[in-house]
Amino acid sequence: MEGVVACVAYARGRRVGDVAIEDISEVLKLPDRFVWIGLHEPDQELLKVVQEEFGLHDLAIEDAHRAHQRPKLEVYDHSLFVVLHTVQKNPGSNELEFGETHLFVGPSYIVTVRHGPSLPYGEVRARCETQPGLLAKGPGFALYALMDFIVDRYFPAVDVIEDQLEEIEDAIFGTARGVTRETTGRIYHLKRELLNLKRAISPLIDITNRLMRFDVELVPEDTRPYFRDVYDHVVRI
Repeated sequence: MEGVVACVAYARGRRVGDVAIEDISEVLKLPDRFVWIGLHEPDQELLKVVQEEFGLHDLAIEDAHRAHQRPKLEVYDHSLFVVLHTVQKNPGSNELEFGETHLFVGPSYIVTVRHGPSLPYGEVRARCETQPGLLAKGPGFALYALMDFIVDRYFPAVDVIEDQLEEIEDAIFGTARGVTRETTGRIYHLKRELLNLKRAISPLIDITNRLMRFDVELVPEDTRPYFRDVYDHVVRI
């Protein structure tokens, strides 16, 4: 189905097999199962089907369809809705590209919805599948693995900005021309990128803090310490 990257069932941390979207609700009736589904820019019809299969909240689905959300964590009944901003370097230039990932997390499922430029999460899934003892902790651990992957992509973004800053400094102080219209434009462009990066990363301090606390019941107690690692990376950035 267009928009579906992967839809997989797991039992006790081990991959059981692919699942058709329309069969998800039946799989969830089985004991010790959870479903991990990845979507990329799904249309409203696909989101509606996913909502019905998992029983997702109307407001969260509305946000996931619209995109352009600020990073946040919201609790709806027995599920979490997390919005994260992604960043990556354009392979053809020294520019940063920002996207969004929305995550629905419940007791027996995790759904990722990617919008805009972003790396696929097949690498995260594959790494989790090599650690069945950890993946057996359920969707809460998958959430950690995804957040850790997204936040780690911010370190190369900081390097890109540092390189841009050095180039601007060389242009200003390395020649007799000083500040030109071109360098002024590059300074403002760099400022916009810094602001976008700050808007993406700053809210994660509060989000990771909440995921480490006991008021978020969908994250098991033995999974919460992993979010401290994400928190430490966020503070460093």
